[in-house]
Amino acid sequence: MTGRHGNGVSRVDSRTGAGRGAEVLLPLIARGDHGAFEELYDLVSPPVFGMARRVLRDTAQAEEVTQEVLLEIWRRAGRYDPGRGSALSWILTLAHRRAVDRVRAARAASEREERAARRGAVTVFDEVAEEVEGSFEREWVRRCLERLTALQRQSVTLVYYDGYTHREAARRLAVPLGTVKSRLRDGLARLRDCLAGAV
Repeated sequence: MTGRHGNGVSRVDSRTGAGRGAEVLLPLIARGDHGAFEELYDLVSPPVFGMARRVLRDTAQAEEVTQEVLLEIWRRAGRYDPGRGSALSWILTLAHRRAVDRVRAARAASEREERAARRGAVTVFDEVAEEVEGSFEREWVRRCLERLTALQRQSVTLVYYDGYTHREAARRLAVPLGTVKSRLRDGLARLRDCLAGAV
């Protein structure tokens, strides 16, 4: 299963002098015709790549999705129903769904990572709270918070006192999410060191 990505040129049918359309090629592919698949590859890979690129905004991922969609067409060509629309529409629908699925998967992974990072940071913060509970006055905590940088203090306050998520805190502070995460990590470390030194 080979083809030329990006030129949009389909092979010419020697009997008609014209390139065969996707509607003609899909039934042949369903019967295992490799030549028809190569024709379809040349014909539809540019619009499939374009669709994926618009959704993903990343060339490498769009290329991966294009290959996945072409492989899916090879496997599922027999499921195309001409009565439900053109072959190109069916193919571009497959491409759009797969690209959107990839975006959702990436978003879900990012949210899982953020939740895990927050749980870990909350554990550290709780450990700090336990260290000071019954041993330090609130004044010590306030003084240690004042030793943090402004962004560290704001990040810690928003997330651990006011209950904002990392993403919400980043929006409120108008800084990138990664900046808030790093400031939280550094701020918690400095806060713990400060409180430990005040014993």
